[in-house]
Amino acid sequence: MLFYLKSARVPVLRFKQYLHITNKTSGLEPNIPVSRNFTNSVPKMDELSLSLMSRQLAPPLNAGRYKGQAGRIGIFGGSLEYTGAPYFSAITALKVGADLVHVFCCKDAATVIKSYSPELIVHPLLDAEDAVNKIEPWLDRLHLLIIGPGLGREPSIFQVIEGIIEVGKRKQKPFVIDADGLFLISEKPSILNDFPSPGVIITPNVMEFNRIFGFESKANIEDPNVKNRFDCWGNFVTVLRKGGEDIVMDYAKQISLSLGGSGRRCGGQGDILSGALGIFYAWALLHKLDVCVQHDDRAMIACYAACKLTRECNTIAFKKLGRSMVASDMIHEIHDVFEKYFEVK
Repeated sequence: MLFYLKSARVPVLRFKQYLHITNKTSGLEPNIPVSRNFTNSVPKMDELSLSLMSRQLAPPLNAGRYKGQAGRIGIFGGSLEYTGAPYFSAITALKVGADLVHVFCCKDAATVIKSYSPELIVHPLLDAEDAVNKIEPWLDRLHLLIIGPGLGREPSIFQVIEGIIEVGKRKQKPFVIDADGLFLISEKPSILNDFPSPGVIITPNVMEFNRIFGFESKANIEDPNVKNRFDCWGNFVTVLRKGGEDIVMDYAKQISLSLGGSGRRCGGQGDILSGALGIFYAWALLHKLDVCVQHDDRAMIACYAACKLTRECNTIAFKKLGRSMVASDMIHEIHDVFEKYFEVK
């Protein structure tokens, strides 16, 4: 169900223009040929429409493409205590269809993360001297930045992440912020103030949502605390509130998603979601709008796709394994779920 904020800063009529997509490409990858449109008509924002639009996110596979065109993702996380989280996020992005994934982590985590998979490009730079300046040249190569999986809460690392976010904002890089990145946002919500296009998606669970918006807040854009946050953050912040029912909202609208899943809540599922969301959002941003508007619904389409994939992987793995299911079992289901719901036919 979709709700529009009565006092939204753009007319509701404008939303009818948001999903007119052409086959032009965006600044993310100016030479990528996009062979099909999202839609030439005005879609209704409901789960069925989101499902249909999400099927158009994946780029076609053909002999004319080169390595990197289908997505180059950067993941910022990985510490002495937490090495699994960045791996789960990174391997999910790869298995969904990203070409390259870079993991920027602390030195103590690098060897462990490298040992999990030879497919990952691992940079032990988060705790290096002059870390931001050493990392900055890599940002130009990346389509999207995921902040938070296994990051930890060391103040010195948070300072580096603040610097990365500021550089990324200046370069107009899209972000997904999850896990300990959300703790940083709860401590300094002003980091997201006036966030530039193309925008950022944050993915709090119920407790993280309460830390950011206030424990008396409801996951509703008409809640005063929520509205005040969006007034500061601007038009390019999207919130995916995870829970029994996932809620996606921005400054003007929200939609509730009831997509299945199971009662099993093993560690790592949020990291799977962040990796899937990162590549789906990057793909969505490869399409350029043919009208000048302040905001569009590509973030919501990406959120739907990531939630659908994660919950379906959970459902299938749980049917096979029950209580013994762990996050790596869900990763094994990515191919079949993607083939069923998102593959280009």
